[in-house]
Amino acid sequence: MFDSERAFKVKIVQLILGKETQKAIEALSQHYGIVVPQLRVGMPKKYGKKVGCYVSNTKTIHVVNREKLEDPFVILHEFYHHIRTHGGEHLGTEKHANRFAEEFIEAYKTFGKYSFNYIFD
Repeated sequence: MFDSERAFKVKIVQLILGKETQKAIEALSQHYGIVVPQLRVGMPKKYGKKVGCYVSNTKTIHVVNREKLEDPFVILHEFYHHIRTHGGEHLGTEKHANRFAEEFIEAYKTFGKYSFNYIFD
């Protein structure tokens, strides 16, 4: 059965897919006890060829276009960088950011195998 952590991950992915990314970011920030990052469409110049990035000095997650605001992998990957940045220094890796995002997505995929009508508050 689903534990509360897995249910939380499912809800976050549902919010992102449902075009409620700001709500997802707020819930994630509350869950991890950190400040809510800003979300921006458009990439800073030095990150132009990427689909997303996190800029620590502005605490902002940037995505290349509006469609990427609905991409759980991009949003969660960049949120991981927000979690792992302290005092302007990034302490995470791309591999760990990928794994963080994949855990949420896997919980969402697995969710469908166990319940069709799970209700979240």
